[in-house]
Amino acid sequence: MSLLDKVLSNLPEVKGPKQRRLPFKEKLKWTLVVLILFFVMGLVPLFGLGENALQQFEFLSIILGASFGSIISLGIGPLVTSSIVLQLLSGTGILKLDLTVTEGRQRFQGLQKLLGIFFIIFEAAIYVLMGGLAPAAELAGTSLYAQFQTLLIFQLILGGILIMFMDELVSKWGFGSGISLFIAAGVAQQIFIRAFNFLPSPTNPEIASGAIPAFFQSLAGGDVTTASLQLAAVLSTLLVFAICVYGQAMKVEIPLSFGRVRGQGMRWPLNFFYTSNIPVILVAALMANIQLFARLLEKWGFPLLGTFSGNTPASGLVYWLSSPDVVQNLIRGSFSFSQLGNAFIYVFIFMVGSVVFSIFWMQTANMDAKSQAKQILSSGLQIPGFRRDERVLEKILSRYIWPLTVVGGAAVGLLAALADLTGALSNGTGILLAVMIVYKLYEEIAKQHMMDMHPAMRKFME
Repeated sequence: MSLLDKVLSNLPEVKGPKQRRLPFKEKLKWTLVVLILFFVMGLVPLFGLGENALQQFEFLSIILGASFGSIISLGIGPLVTSSIVLQLLSGTGILKLDLTVTEGRQRFQGLQKLLGIFFIIFEAAIYVLMGGLAPAAELAGTSLYAQFQTLLIFQLILGGILIMFMDELVSKWGFGSGISLFIAAGVAQQIFIRAFNFLPSPTNPEIASGAIPAFFQSLAGGDVTTASLQLAAVLSTLLVFAICVYGQAMKVEIPLSFGRVRGQGMRWPLNFFYTSNIPVILVAALMANIQLFARLLEKWGFPLLGTFSGNTPASGLVYWLSSPDVVQNLIRGSFSFSQLGNAFIYVFIFMVGSVVFSIFWMQTANMDAKSQAKQILSSGLQIPGFRRDERVLEKILSRYIWPLTVVGGAAVGLLAALADLTGALSNGTGILLAVMIVYKLYEEIAKQHMMDMHPAMRKFME
């Protein structure tokens, strides 16, 4: 066994359940425990923090499942970054892993965890040493400043490790994955606050911060422009929800039959969003990391990725990776053709990135035609009218899986980008992710509940 294999085999992990199928209540319990723990950790401030330059990136914190200034300031950023890097290495053939066998998948997961720990340490050091999360300015130049920097880095690493294990805990003992759960929780919290918060707005103390109270207040006061802005935000949010739910329901169903039981069969569903929300998570997290590092580099005096005007990207790569608020600019009458060009480039980058990551995820997550064919045949199923041959089944599945991967990835990227341009109550990408996560979570919970309620169905599924 090589040194790397020894390291991977000795990495700490959450032990999975011994029984093959966990009860519904057990999964629900652990999912709720992790969710509550996530919210509580988001309220624990970093000890010794003086300047929080990252708090202005609230929209990025939603995508990263983070709460800047708290112990979970790193959020899921390091975990997603490690997944992106590993998929790129595996997809390009630099890292050769056979994901069709158990050993290959275990090694891939071990490498992902090891890389995740590396990025937790790396990003914690970058955030602190480059001034994103820094000790009090009056301590600069003293020995206490360096000590507080070390303490902040330690707290960020601790929070990142906890998030990693919480994600693993949900994956093994709960519903879905921790990464998806944290994103959905953050988006739901933000939408609720921005929709119903009745406290005064800091920019306009005369009206409430929440869109719904502000709409009625501005309408009663005769402020049509503000009322239109608030109504547009609410309608944009509802529209994104509706389109996303509709897209989730679209699927291709391949008829299958049991080879040994005549007259009995089922339909094998292939969703239009074949790789689900994974491509959007990866693209959005990559963009979020680029903007964070661009701000830190600019503050350090090296604006290699672009510059900012206040909190708004003004030039460079970050400008083209930011979405202009098209709807609200149209209502205010401040829309320009430069914003139109920015919007087109933003949509194009998002679509291309989603397609690329969709292909990588399909090939690395055992969602390709070959893996699906093996899974179907191992279940005793086959396509009626075709002989029971893996190569034949793989060829038929390829006709559907590749188009669904590319077109579905482009569609989900387009929907996410357009949602960002509408000025919805939360980050548009975040809303899209939350809807898809909750929809998928609902399907998993419904399936689990059905199996618990019907012993015959459970016996059949096993």
